[in-house]
Amino acid sequence: MIVVNLYYTGEKGNARRFAEEMESSGTADKIRAEKGNVRYEYFFPMNDPETVLLIDAWVDQEAIDVHHASPMMQTIANLREKYDLHMRVERFVSEEMPKEDAGFIRA
Repeated sequence: MIVVNLYYTGEKGNARRFAEEMESSGTADKIRAEKGNVRYEYFFPMNDPETVLLIDAWVDQEAIDVHHASPMMQTIANLREKYDLHMRVERFVSEEMPKEDAGFIRA
């Protein structure tokens, strides 16, 4: 699985408005329904009211490539422009947790 953390930053609450419009317009649900999407969720950092974190997870790079080639990307780009957002991205590839670390996880 590939997890991409996208930090959207704006001014005057625009990042939050962007996330709210992604949800209310159904765009986020359409992305969640795409083949290979594992997770698409917005979070709000407690110490930064002008940033929204999107955790976007996919089964593999092929699923991401298909998503990036979809018309959905233009919708997202238009909304980012509308709210004048800037982005920072982190990308992680999952692997099995070592047994040594399992004792620290409370399920």
